[in-house]
Amino acid sequence: MLALAPDAASAKAAQGVASPGRWQVRGVAGTLLYGACGGSGAQPYLACVDLSEPAYRCTCPSRKFPCKHALGLLLLWAGDGAPEGDPAPAWAAEWLAARTRRASRQRPTRTPDQHPAPAGLTGQTGAESVRHGRVGAGLAEVERWLADQVRQGLAGAAEHEWDGLAKRLIDAQAPGVAGMVSRLAQVRAGDDWPGRLLAEYALINLLAVAYRRRAELPAPLARTVLVRAGFPVTRDEVLAGPALRDHWDVLGRRDETQDRLTARRVWLRGRKSGRAALVLSFAPPGQPLDATLVTGVTLDADVTFYPGAAPLRALVADRHGTVPAAGPPPGRSPEEALEEVARAVGEDPWVESWPLVLADVVPERAAIGGLPLHPAARDPWRLLAVSGGRPLTVAAEWTPRGLRPLTTWDDDGVAVIL
Repeated sequence: MLALAPDAASAKAAQGVASPGRWQVRGVAGTLLYGACGGSGAQPYLACVDLSEPAYRCTCPSRKFPCKHALGLLLLWAGDGAPEGDPAPAWAAEWLAARTRRASRQRPTRTPDQHPAPAGLTGQTGAESVRHGRVGAGLAEVERWLADQVRQGLAGAAEHEWDGLAKRLIDAQAPGVAGMVSRLAQVRAGDDWPGRLLAEYALINLLAVAYRRRAELPAPLARTVLVRAGFPVTRDEVLAGPALRDHWDVLGRRDETQDRLTARRVWLRGRKSGRAALVLSFAPPGQPLDATLVTGVTLDADVTFYPGAAPLRALVADRHGTVPAAGPPPGRSPEEALEEVARAVGEDPWVESWPLVLADVVPERAAIGGLPLHPAARDPWRLLAVSGGRPLTVAAEWTPRGLRPLTTWDDDGVAVIL
C-alpha cells in the first residue's frame, strides 16, 4: 500500500492516520472502500477508494494523489481494520456510481466484423480495460529494460534505476511488479548477489510475458498472474469461495517489516486434507497484529483460499473450536516434502515460501534432514538442543534460499517455538 504513495512524506503521514480512532466512519462494500477521518476542521474528510483500479477521492485540500487519508484508509483495510458495511454511505456510493457511468460512456462498442475480446478480458468495465492497457504498457517497458540489463551485464545495475522503474510501474497501476523491482536493491546487497539477481530478473520477465500472453493460459494460472501483477482480490470474494473444514495445525508464524508496515505470516496445515495455508495480517507501527492463531494449537475451522494456480493464502472463515492436543502434526520425509514444493512451484513459479512438516529428521548446524537452512537460520541452537542428536518432527518454511525452522515438538508432544 505504501508503494502507492507519491513521496516519502505522504507515506509517513499515512501511517499517522492509519489508526481506527482517527476515523469516525470506515468500511468496505464490495470494491468500494470508504471512511470519514477527523481533521483540523469541523467536518471530517471523506475518503473513498475504488479497489478495482485503484482510484481515489478525498475532500481534503491536499494536491497529492493519493493523499494521506486515502493511503491511511488502505493501510487500515490491509490490516482488516475496515469492517464490511453494506450499503455504503450515500456520498461514497454516489462517487462510485459516477465513475461507473463515465466508464460506460467510454467503453468501446464492437461492430459485427470485429473479433471478440481475448479470453480473460470479457466482462470488463471500461475502467478495467483502461487499467489493463496501462499495466500492459508498463510491463512491456519492463521487458525492454530487463533485456538491456542482461545485455549490458549485471554489474552495471544501479539502485536509482530500480527506484525509477518501480515508480513508473506504480504509475502504470502494477504495484505487485513494482514490489518485486523494489526488492532488487536488497538482493544486490547480498554476498551471493549475481545468481540471485539473475533469478529475480528471470521471474520478473516471466511475469511480464505471462501477463502479455494471459489469454493463452489456463484460468487459474491467468488469475495468479493478475494477482501477482497487483490486481486486488476482495475479502468478500475469498469468503464467497468454497470452504475447507479440517483440523488445522498452527505450525508457526513469522513477522517482518516491509516499508514500515509489519506483516505477520501464520502457517497452517490440515490434518485430514494435508493442505497448506498461509494467513497474512498487516499493521502499521504501533498497531497490534492478529494474535488469535497460536502456534501449537489445532483448530477445527473452515478455511477459504484466495484464487490461483497453487492456492496458499487463505482466510479462516469460521472456527468451531480447538481440538485436544494430539502431539505433532503428520510429517513427511524430506524427499516427499521436496516433491510437494516442486508441484507448487510448477503451478505458480513465483512462490516465495511454502510450509513443510518434516518427520523423523535430525537437525544439523546448516541443514535439516539433508535440506539446507536459510543463511539467516544457520546454527539453530534451540532446535539442536531439543533434538540432542535424535530424530524429531520439525515444521519449517521452505524458501528458495533454504529452510526457516518454525516449530518442533519435544518428547511429550509439546510445541517448542524456534
